[in-house]
Amino acid sequence: MSQSNTSLLDEVVQWSQETCRQELKSVLPKLAISCIIHCYSWDDHIRILKIITEMFLPHIRLSELEDECFSKILPEVETVFESMMKEILDQVGGLSSQNTELCELLRNLLQAMMQIIDALSACVHYVGSFEEAPVLDAIRSLPTCILKVLRETFQHCKESEVIYCGRLSLVADLLQRLFKEAYSLQKGLLELLDRISLDSSASEEEVSDIVTVIHSLLDICSIISNLDMALHANTWKFLIKSSLKYQSLVEEHLHHGAISTSLCENLLAFFHNSLELAEQIKDAGLQEATQSPEYKLFQKTAKMCRFFANTLVHYIKEFKFFLTKYCTCFHQLYLQIVSKFPPSLSAPTLPAALSEELNAAGLVPMDALLLQLLPLRPFAEVVLHPEHKLPQCVLLVNVLDQLPSQPEETLQLWHIGSQFSEEIPRLPLYQALFAGFRRCYTERRVPVLFPGVMMKGQAQAQVTLHHHICVHLCASVAALPPMYFPVLERSLVDAVLQADTQTALLATDVWCFTVKTCTAECFQSLHLGLLLKRMVFLMTPNHQMELVMRYPPSDVENLPVWRHVLFRALSRDACHQVESDIIGLTQKALADWQNGGFKLGQVNKMNAVLLPLLVVIRGLSSPEEECVLSITRMVTQLWLRMNPDQVQTHPVLQRTVELLLSISAILVKHIEPQVICQALLCVDALVSQECVDQLLLAALEFLSSLGKIFVPPDTQSQILPRLSSLFGVLLADKSWLVHQHGVEAFSHFAEITNHEEVISQSLCAEETKAKVVNYLTKTVNAQEDVESRLQRLKLETPVLEQHNDKLEKNKENVPDKTQLQKLTSLPSPKRARQETSTEEEYRRYIQTAESALKALQALTEGKVDTASPPQQWLESKLQELQSLIAHISTARHTT
Repeated sequence: MSQSNTSLLDEVVQWSQETCRQELKSVLPKLAISCIIHCYSWDDHIRILKIITEMFLPHIRLSELEDECFSKILPEVETVFESMMKEILDQVGGLSSQNTELCELLRNLLQAMMQIIDALSACVHYVGSFEEAPVLDAIRSLPTCILKVLRETFQHCKESEVIYCGRLSLVADLLQRLFKEAYSLQKGLLELLDRISLDSSASEEEVSDIVTVIHSLLDICSIISNLDMALHANTWKFLIKSSLKYQSLVEEHLHHGAISTSLCENLLAFFHNSLELAEQIKDAGLQEATQSPEYKLFQKTAKMCRFFANTLVHYIKEFKFFLTKYCTCFHQLYLQIVSKFPPSLSAPTLPAALSEELNAAGLVPMDALLLQLLPLRPFAEVVLHPEHKLPQCVLLVNVLDQLPSQPEETLQLWHIGSQFSEEIPRLPLYQALFAGFRRCYTERRVPVLFPGVMMKGQAQAQVTLHHHICVHLCASVAALPPMYFPVLERSLVDAVLQADTQTALLATDVWCFTVKTCTAECFQSLHLGLLLKRMVFLMTPNHQMELVMRYPPSDVENLPVWRHVLFRALSRDACHQVESDIIGLTQKALADWQNGGFKLGQVNKMNAVLLPLLVVIRGLSSPEEECVLSITRMVTQLWLRMNPDQVQTHPVLQRTVELLLSISAILVKHIEPQVICQALLCVDALVSQECVDQLLLAALEFLSSLGKIFVPPDTQSQILPRLSSLFGVLLADKSWLVHQHGVEAFSHFAEITNHEEVISQSLCAEETKAKVVNYLTKTVNAQEDVESRLQRLKLETPVLEQHNDKLEKNKENVPDKTQLQKLTSLPSPKRARQETSTEEEYRRYIQTAESALKALQALTEGKVDTASPPQQWLESKLQELQSLIAHISTARHTT
């Protein structure tokens, strides 16, 4: 360094902080130039860097840091640090305990590198000391410089054994300090970067800087993977967090392949390490020594495995459509992990405790991984290809299990198979599973064993591959939408007719189950309906339109046909025609009933069109808004005609209420609160007496659907107490069918509702609360012994035979004269349903007021869990209500 520059430095180090602040603008540029041009040694560089960071940096405003300081000195810091590393690599070959001069040189270089890291830490600390979060443009040179220094440092520490060979002990203490300083610097930098925020108005340079940071951290992750687990995990956490924080800005610029591949590699590395450690612990007999260093290392490694598995799942979830090119990698990852667990022939035998930890770390996250990959066509194309390995069969079975919860397009992707020559060949899922099963010759002969499924709260004994696949296939068939039955049937036929006998037996088992499920609880009408459903799927669009013209839904006599047709099976034109006809027919029936004076004898005609209307609204996956509004208006009109007193008396109106409840459950988000209140009044009237199970099940469906809506405050007092009361009554019902549906409906309501007070108020009875808890925890209170079960089955046999005889002789379907009179008679004058609209309003408002007062009574008497009532204003409000009631009564007598 020149004499003048040396004099300047000697002078500056004597200055006070105030002098540094005053001379900042004139001296800082000179120091920066000296750092770049006039420094001839590393000591000079470090001296200037320390003077800048310790004496001048605290006086620079945050907005001026980049232009005045960082952009001028930090690039030179990078160059100096790299040159120091290069010097070490050039000189280290001659290092020995005898060569004290070289040893001192290398140690001085390592200490100088630590001083540079200290100076950078000072920069990070100063920027972080401001209350406001820094703008990225104001410090953009700082992350770039630090990340390069960190990469060089960690790389040097990682390769130190190779670099220093057998002479590592001469510098080991300094290398440890260097690593700790770098660790601390990275921690501070990540905390600083976490405070920065970018929005949609961010410049291209800012976006580029963030992407560079993410990719630099990815490089660092590849270096530190074997250095420190905590550092490795925390760096990945920040990398993924930043990718998600700026997702909309960076998703098109990220190296998704490198990130996802690195996650897969880390997951596999830690998984295999965990597996090796588990085998070493088993061989050494240390499986009980949970406090031993070996066992603790195994747990840490398994924890890292679980971390990378969960991180990969999260990354795929957010960026799945940028990762379609890497589905082969994900497929192989899944197979490699599954292959190391029983019943795979290559799975090691481990003690239960170690096996459970490995399961949690590696196998359990694979279900979540599969769930994210299911919608991706490239993944389906990779998986739905003949593969002879057992892990592939396990994967396909898991796909079967997860498909019922998937949307329609995902079901088509997996069930249909490739349709066109230009597509990548893709087998239908059932066909791929049968093909995979056929190729597992060795596993079938051993045989490999799987855990049995849970039955009556108890796990079955281990089962064969045939049994395992058969159970899951049958469960899939039970939940399979009818539109995929033709694909299933073709796969079953192919499997039955191929040469492998055991595969043919598997297909035959599934055939038997399929036939059994199609002849369940109903008789001739429903059985013919099953055939019709199947046949409609096989019709061409032209034939479907011919069916519509031959049996027009606009004719009431044809409605029994259309109540059995699944609308998803119809072409778009046919579906639209049937939908329009049935809605139009319902409107006409409602108008006729209204014009006829709402006579009870015409309700059957109304019910006849409501059932196909329910089929319409259930069958449309995304009904048009006009269709929804039209049906909602009709449902509203009908609910307002339902009188709780008459509903209690007339079964035909109970059928109307049942249908309205099922329709309302689907349209609940479109129904007004006063209509919901009216529906609850009707249900309340019905549950107080004995009524058919179908009606109670419809009521539960409707009550459960109310969890989807938020009840406005002004109607909560009318709806919520009655809702709690109804749930309480139905949950306590003695019928096992109603009880089972009740706990299911209540559990679904509780999961999605915003009105949590309804939950506690519904479970006032301890017995009911216990039953709900048992259901949620899948607790079985009593286990029926074999002898008791056999005796029960013998007693049930004559009952079932009598029931079937009755159905076949059609006795149940012939109404007696009394029933016919009820169906055709007008309502009695005492219960006339022909009040004026004014009288109806009187009834409705009185019922609403009564409901609200009863709810208030429950609050004041402490029947509902709540805080003490607001005594200061409640008394005055009650007096106002009494005056209002007296005024209404006086006005009524006056008029």
